Amino acid sequence: MNAPLKRLDAIPAAPPLSIVPKKAHRLYDLAYEATNQCIQCGYCLPACPTYESIGKESASPRGRINLVKMAAEGKIDVSNHLAEPIDLCLGCRACEVACPVSVPYGHILESAKEVIAEEQKNKNQRAKNNKLKQFLLSQVFPYPKRMRVLGNVTWFYQKSGLRTMVNKTKLLPKISEPMAQFESVLPALESPMKRNKFGTVIPAKGKMKARVAFFTGCISDALLHRTNRLTIELLTLVGCEVIIPKSQNCCGALHAHQGMTEEAKKLAKKNIAAFEEANAKYYINNAGGCGAQLKEYDHLLKNEEEWAERAKNFTMASKDISEVLVEFGPLPFKKEWDGVITYQDSCHLRNVQGVHQEPRKLLRSIPGAVFVELPGSDSCCASGGIYNLLHFEESMKILDKKIYNVEKTNATTVVTTNPGCLLQMRVGIERQGCSGHVQGVHLVDVLAEACGVTGTN
Repeated sequence: MNAPLKRLDAIPAAPPLSIVPKKAHRLYDLAYEATNQCIQCGYCLPACPTYESIGKESASPRGRINLVKMAAEGKIDVSNHLAEPIDLCLGCRACEVACPVSVPYGHILESAKEVIAEEQKNKNQRAKNNKLKQFLLSQVFPYPKRMRVLGNVTWFYQKSGLRTMVNKTKLLPKISEPMAQFESVLPALESPMKRNKFGTVIPAKGKMKARVAFFTGCISDALLHRTNRLTIELLTLVGCEVIIPKSQNCCGALHAHQGMTEEAKKLAKKNIAAFEEANAKYYINNAGGCGAQLKEYDHLLKNEEEWAERAKNFTMASKDISEVLVEFGPLPFKKEWDGVITYQDSCHLRNVQGVHQEPRKLLRSIPGAVFVELPGSDSCCASGGIYNLLHFEESMKILDKKIYNVEKTNATTVVTTNPGCLLQMRVGIERQGCSGHVQGVHLVDVLAEACGVTGTN
């Protein structure tokens, strides 16, 4: 049944088109045609986590689309009426899957964010916390060496006892409660000495079936490099020779999500050039959010003649680790798993990349494992890149409901396929007091343990 269209927040009357500011035409050029595809049917409403939690039409996909359309026509102000509803969107893109007419909501969203960022920059409206965000996105994430330094410092912080001392002082919650919660669930980092070097080639075990290139990611490479190392181990077990392209960098997803489109394009071009040199059949990643951005390089660069075809080839070669393990498997399992396993989909892996059966197939194949489907596994956990840091309370409302569903499964292991989702689920487990008997683990770590390859290289 079609859902009724609720009244949008009060919006000023439209000015004559002759006095529409230039910025409105910018949004018109980027997204207006796509907004006209929306028939306002309401099929997206049950799929939208923020509409369910906030309950306002402006927090729904069709509501946001309508606002973007009105802003493009100059009927509302971008900063005053569009910025907040867009900022509150998780970008999970479940609405795209639910949409009967295939409205490209993700592209509308990114266009709106780009224009909002431009306007706020022009009006010098960036708050102090946004200045920190801009610094990290422009000066830290794009540089792999700087990210590795960050990871090394975090390892030393954990290993030296500083973490214990800081926790005793309860300093972190005073600075930032969200940061304190996520720091508390960060997995113990491996020694930086175990991190694979860029440019390394790792041979296949047994007969080589394919040469693949591995995308390390920025956050994964810095803070979850054990999972990266085990990803490479699993690839070699199924017959893949793995190369780690030397000149790769951040995928640009965080930049695109914050409206920094030009920065995202620069990062995309560097990655395309780096992976072309690898001469590999597939480009493998183990992070749903990164993989979705890699898969959309063709859209990002579609209007650049020199890069459009190269970007298309890149996206065709980009694969999630679960797809390749299923294609070249089976994995040589050596251990039986004890307990119930459930799986929380990465929104961008499921909704953007269209990968949802492969992780489940792999989990069901583990000897001894009892796999139980998680109710609502296809709905967002509210990690959303850095959404959970920017909108912590809203994020936690959605997460708490998710963990309630986890408890229904009696699972002792909750598996995810994205770094942000992993930390988010671990926070949820901790909040519900389940950490003593429930663990949050990346798919790769579960498979590696069952294959007996959790030790050193």
